[in-house]
Amino acid sequence: MASANIASFTDANFQDEVIGSDVPVLVDFWAEWCQPCKMLGLTIEELADDFAGKAKVGKVDTDSNREVSAKFGIRAIPTVIIFKNGEPAKQFVGLSQKADLAAALNELSD
Repeated sequence: MASANIASFTDANFQDEVIGSDVPVLVDFWAEWCQPCKMLGLTIEELADDFAGKAKVGKVDTDSNREVSAKFGIRAIPTVIIFKNGEPAKQFVGLSQKADLAAALNELSD
């Protein structure tokens, strides 16, 4: 993760960092071996920088964090879920466009 604004979410910290957040949280469910996940990585980094201070942006490695991945029914990666007030508000499966993710974050940040 190149951007300092990208958080690393795990089974251990997900409740505090995502569910308990007072700002919207974009969570990228990914795995190291997933080529589309790597392609989406640059977009996630850009969003983390663009939304610094307005929303949290982070990643969950689905191989290392199976509990939270199972809880949210992650069956395909990459999957991006944007949480607001501790609840999933928007979900994107597969490669997503930066504009679509940014629009969803802007909508949920109001």
